[in-house]
Amino acid sequence: MLAGLSQLTRAIIAVNRLVGGVFAWLSLGIVVVCFWVVVERYLFGNTRLWMQDLYVWLNGAMFTAVAGYALFHDSHVRVDIFYRSASVRKKALADLVGTLVFLLPFAVIVFVYCLPFVERSWRLSEGSANIGGMPGLYILKSFILVFAVLIALQGVAMLARSVLILRGREDLVPDTYRYNTGTE
Repeated sequence: MLAGLSQLTRAIIAVNRLVGGVFAWLSLGIVVVCFWVVVERYLFGNTRLWMQDLYVWLNGAMFTAVAGYALFHDSHVRVDIFYRSASVRKKALADLVGTLVFLLPFAVIVFVYCLPFVERSWRLSEGSANIGGMPGLYILKSFILVFAVLIALQGVAMLARSVLILRGREDLVPDTYRYNTGTE
């Protein structure tokens, strides 16, 4: 069973690393589109509303898609006055409780409450509220669900890591997902 948790953790990490790596490249696209919008506006006196929508939408897609990747890298904001200096077992216990009490319920609530919102958007083939704006707003809204699923998956990986450590099997935790001991 514990070896299965290790394999599950590795699979979830692989998914979030793949998604994070792919969507991180959107930042380059965002910069290029934003640069072009500014150049077009101030150099040529022209504005394309769909391009203004595009860089905002790319930004939204990128940040929602890479949330699980950021959680994998422990890059989310938290107050870690006690966590940083805690032992590996205490970190595992804190992650176990935090994931069960806060992270997974949050992900479920976001998914459940946003699903009808996203379904409605797809039914209406919703587009930008701006005249001449981007079509396909429903695709962007779908990233809310992607966000909830990816952070929930990473939460499951956090739970698995915590269980492995608390059961004394830190050797089964992937090297890329071990706790920072605070001494580095």
